[in-house]
Amino acid sequence: MGLKNNYKATICASCFGYVTQAIMLNFPPLLFIFFQEKLGLTLFQISFLISANFITELIVDVLVSKYSSKIGQRFLIILGEALAILGLCCMFILPDVLPSSFVALMLSMVLCGAGGGIMEVLISPVVEACPTKNKAGTMSILHSFYCWGQVAVVLFSTIFFLVFGVDNWMIAAMFWTLVPIVGIFMFSRVTIYDLVEEGQESKPTEILKSGIFWVLVVMMVCAGASELVMSQWASAFCESALGVEKWVGDLLGPCMFAVFMGTTRVIYGKFADKLDLTLGIFISAIICIVAYLITIISPIPALSLVGCGLCGIGAGILWPASFSIASNKMPRGGVFLFGMLALAGDGGCLAGPFLSGQISSAFGDNLKAGFVVALIFPLVLCVISLVMFIKNKAKKECQVTSSNTDSAISDINSTK
Repeated sequence: MGLKNNYKATICASCFGYVTQAIMLNFPPLLFIFFQEKLGLTLFQISFLISANFITELIVDVLVSKYSSKIGQRFLIILGEALAILGLCCMFILPDVLPSSFVALMLSMVLCGAGGGIMEVLISPVVEACPTKNKAGTMSILHSFYCWGQVAVVLFSTIFFLVFGVDNWMIAAMFWTLVPIVGIFMFSRVTIYDLVEEGQESKPTEILKSGIFWVLVVMMVCAGASELVMSQWASAFCESALGVEKWVGDLLGPCMFAVFMGTTRVIYGKFADKLDLTLGIFISAIICIVAYLITIISPIPALSLVGCGLCGIGAGILWPASFSIASNKMPRGGVFLFGMLALAGDGGCLAGPFLSGQISSAFGDNLKAGFVVALIFPLVLCVISLVMFIKNKAKKECQVTSSNTDSAISDINSTK
């Protein structure tokens, strides 16, 4: 079967899109220390590079949400893949061309952020529109490919640097461009299904005025923060708590976190149609709370490491399940809805680690102090998801009661 009119091919291409996003977010940070030592960048400048990536994603989230219907999803996704390739290439070309290495890397990070941002906004609605039976499960499996992409980038790049040296990082960068190249080929051929029929999509003002939309926004902020606080600081925590080298910290920290998170998303994807999404988020948020508490309280560094892995399990379904709830609650939301939720999630991804880092710094670079603040995010998710679960259960019971009453009346009438 060809790629056209084959929704499985569309989903496969979308999975490549999420791997592209994982490359854009996780490959450049592996080189920041190298850039500091070889190109003379300061830590202040490196922090700007990190912020440039996320801020660009936030801006792109807004622009794509607003103009995707006019420009076209296929064109924008292919543009996103092309920007990813250009960003990686500029990373090793521009420092030798421009007089300022910092400006050169800033431009490449903006391109990477733009490419990753387009992928984040458009890939989820593309898959949601596919005629699948278990949409929540498909969404969870799709998002697992970000995790597998993160694992692949950290694992293979680390091995490459150990074997061939970090000085040859340009070869690794060129290798990772193969993923978006394949993505361009696939997205130029697969069918892009409509999430909402033309003319039926809710207006942005209608969405922004909806109360449930703002509840979903809070959920996405908390989901992004709950995930990224541990993911971003796991390597540094392993280095400081266990006293290991950076490459060991990368493998024990963010790499292990991503493996557990990806595995959880795959397992959940198999059973999502049999589980209540709000209950799943509630349980996951509880696991995150337990994981952070273990990491904070445990006097044994190895046990704190277990907390890092457990947090990956808890954070696994928070993001995709929130997207699925949004699709169920606001079926005519379209790309604008997904874009705004991606914006909220990215806001959590930016604010969570920043807040945690600032608190840690205020307490003498004690990362455990930062993790205490991070507990706020899964706690809020617990409350929201529990309230939603109780309301959903009460609504179902009301519907069953009403159905039984109607059935009884029908029986009485038939008897007469």
